[in-house]
Amino acid sequence: MAVNSRLPLTTGRAPGARALLTRRSAGLVLLGALSATAAVLRMRPRPQRSGPRTEAGETFDEMYRGRRITGSRAAGAGGAWQVMVDGRPLHLMRRADGSYLSMVDHYDSYATPLAAARGAVAELGGQALRDHTGEV
Repeated sequence: MAVNSRLPLTTGRAPGARALLTRRSAGLVLLGALSATAAVLRMRPRPQRSGPRTEAGETFDEMYRGRRITGSRAAGAGGAWQVMVDGRPLHLMRRADGSYLSMVDHYDSYATPLAAARGAVAELGGQALRDHTGEV
């Protein structure tokens, strides 16, 4: 039986198979490294949107984007905040994690009532805050 000296007698792979296996291995290693990096970044705590912190019992009164924002803790209401934008009440809700959201901008959470009021003003743009009295 004659042996052709041009063909290698190794494992029977095509001549470029080893290079393909190396590229595939490198790709899998890169994919694994990216997955591990993404997992670490997801576990990192995210900073909350916030303005200056207001402590218990404090009030605030400021102009923001041409609107007057005032707020104070309501007496006897479990520490709830009464916030006004241009003299109209802005209803805030406290979330379980301690952040606040408003009825105007209820998709975002804010660290303080002042930050929530600023978010509502930004969302309102030039519109006036409607007074909700419960009447239809």
